Amino acid sequence: MFFQVLKLLVVFGTMGISRWRELVLVYLLALGVLAGPAYTMYVHYDFSHSLDTRSYLQIARGEFKGVSITRRYRVLVPTVAAAVAWPLEQVYTRIWPHRATTDWPLRLAFYLVNTLLMAAAAVVIYETCRLYGASPAAAALAVVAVLCSRWVVYISGLPLVDSLYVLLFALAFYAARSGSKAALITVLLLGMLAKESFVFLVPWLFLFGRRALNWPAQVAWLAVGGVLAFGVRHWIDTRIGAPAAESVQNALDHFENITYSLRRLLSVKGAGEIFSVFGFFWLALLVGWRKKQRASWTTPLGNAGAAFVAVVVVHMFLSGDLGRMGFLAAPVFAVAFALVVTQVLAPKQLPTETPPPTT
Repeated sequence: MFFQVLKLLVVFGTMGISRWRELVLVYLLALGVLAGPAYTMYVHYDFSHSLDTRSYLQIARGEFKGVSITRRYRVLVPTVAAAVAWPLEQVYTRIWPHRATTDWPLRLAFYLVNTLLMAAAAVVIYETCRLYGASPAAAALAVVAVLCSRWVVYISGLPLVDSLYVLLFALAFYAARSGSKAALITVLLLGMLAKESFVFLVPWLFLFGRRALNWPAQVAWLAVGGVLAFGVRHWIDTRIGAPAAESVQNALDHFENITYSLRRLLSVKGAGEIFSVFGFFWLALLVGWRKKQRASWTTPLGNAGAAFVAVVVVHMFLSGDLGRMGFLAAPVFAVAFALVVTQVLAPKQLPTETPPPTT
């Protein structure tokens, strides 16, 4: 099945068949890669030791009291999951009445929402690879490499909110390359609502997103997103009686993770955690690191790619969760992987193609 999809993508790329069909095919490929492993995670995961997942289930139920301030305001994915859970509960009532009053419908809703969002991120990453000059098959392989990460199974199958954040990071990198105003506006509007650490991506957007929107326009849309985020925070704090200063103290507390993250990164366990982000697919970059071939993918990525990875490193150090935050670099890794496959590993089978026109 997978190789048939790759064959179709090669045909689409060489025959110029409509782009939307190609992207639909990539979306279906991503769903096919994601759905099975994520479903297993959704069914068998032990929630007893996961505070994050329990917190987001609480938020989806509208229960903010007692939720850590780190996660309390990330309401977008839980709200959508709660809306999806309502019709699922009606089905559960008829088929599994003993489960209808449990968290099963809500957990299933998170699985559906997160899987769909991650598949959307995969399409954005695929399109970004194509804009950098990768062939359709190489871009598809890069998408599969990204989706095979151990963290994707967690992000897609569990009540977490990382799927939206991954999508926004993918859209940010895509917008900088394509000049898409819609993509950048989406990032600026939803970024602060997705995660507070989005503020570390803002300087990168101002510097490399000017092709899509100039600075005044970016500031304006960011202000709108900030107002939305502040409104949500104010509503929740008022509802539970939480002091506003608590958010400031929580943000400062995250800087204490830097020393811990650095020690962990320099340990054998930390090195293994970094390797596990993309696993053996890292080896493709080692093949492409040879002097004569290195410029084929490092030059196109340039300063934008390096700075994007630097933003991800900041996320890693402040969170203390090196592997999961490291996955945010997926757009850069995918482009590098796709260019190596296209121009180094199999140049005859996978010729470099002209990037599709931007709109």
